[in-house]
Amino acid sequence: MDFLDAIRWDIVWNYRDLFIRGLWITLSLTLLGYIGGIILGLLLGMGKLSKKKWIYYPSKYYVDFFRGTPLLVQILLIHLAIIPTIFGHSLGYFVSGVTALVLNSAAYNAEIIRAGIQSIDKGQSEAARSLGMTSKMSMRYIILPQALRRMIPPLGNELIALLKDSSLVTVIAANDILYAGKVVAGAYARFWEPYITVAILYLLLTYVFGKIITYVEKRFSNSYVPPKKKTISVTDRGRVGGIGR
Repeated sequence: MDFLDAIRWDIVWNYRDLFIRGLWITLSLTLLGYIGGIILGLLLGMGKLSKKKWIYYPSKYYVDFFRGTPLLVQILLIHLAIIPTIFGHSLGYFVSGVTALVLNSAAYNAEIIRAGIQSIDKGQSEAARSLGMTSKMSMRYIILPQALRRMIPPLGNELIALLKDSSLVTVIAANDILYAGKVVAGAYARFWEPYITVAILYLLLTYVFGKIITYVEKRFSNSYVPPKKKTISVTDRGRVGGIGR
């Protein structure tokens, strides 16, 4: 009890604006990184399924590199070396952070998408071709819609992992949630209050994302039954309109 009494939540409250700003920065980095990672990951996943070597090998080497190196190293490399070399100067922590998260997330999403597509029975594509569909049409209208149902759980896990990994962007002075905690800890030389707050905020975000993923997973599951619309009988309509009293 003495420990709880010694905690000063007023320290966190005094820096509430910094934590709120950090919350929005973290959400922005995560969502932009994830959306970009899904788009690029789809292209890479399809590339790894291609029979053309000039498409397959670049996709494979990309995935191997970004899955085989730490995200922290990728962030520093992009922020301190790649972007300044291309543009002549840094574009700020946000551009570097989003770029690193997109490129890293795409590598993991590519493997999820590749595995999801390969999990569909080959008879589905054969049946589509027998109906006169091209390979692109069968992939778009037959294979991908079925594979998407199987991809949702691992893609959801990737979103939550990316949310937590976004805290690494604080090494390039990103004003995210972890950065806010470091500022408060440095200002007061107290560590329980700011880092407990950081942990609680991340926990709340992962809880909300987890609920959304669970809903989407149930919505697109094969056993999902949409709620029936309530029908009004002729007698009920008459009562509503004041008839039949």
